[in-house]
Amino acid sequence: MSPNNEIWKPNVTVAAVIERDGKFLLVEEETERGLRFNQPAGHLEPDEGLLDAAIRETLEESAFHFTPRVLIGVYQYRDHSKEITYMRFAFGGDITGHKKDRALDTGILRAVWMSTEEIRACGDRHRTPLVMRCIDDYLAGTRYPLDLITHYA
Repeated sequence: MSPNNEIWKPNVTVAAVIERDGKFLLVEEETERGLRFNQPAGHLEPDEGLLDAAIRETLEESAFHFTPRVLIGVYQYRDHSKEITYMRFAFGGDITGHKKDRALDTGILRAVWMSTEEIRACGDRHRTPLVMRCIDDYLAGTRYPLDLITHYA
């Protein structure tokens, strides 16, 4: 327990690692540190399963319909500037549609497809180091079955 007797809890997030024709789907978003690139990603909501969160966040941030097929990895990241710890569940999968007229979430400027080289070249504009790490793990062939995750409603 922390000194003030509160139980510490990390922020649970999901991310979609989506590759198509050698390019990855990223979103460019406004942050407190300026414009940054990230995978379509966001926070798990109350009573929501991890897969449902990944599907929802991808649609809200990119207007693409996403079907998760694999778990790429689970990542713990501490943002020392905010004193916040994140637990990220990154999923790989398929795009199954696009709602091109759908408005993107507040703060999201655009969804963009970028090559690995383009993503590496703009590393100083990544939201966190997890952006590249998730892509590197995907490219290395890291895949776990979705039945590794159990959701009880």
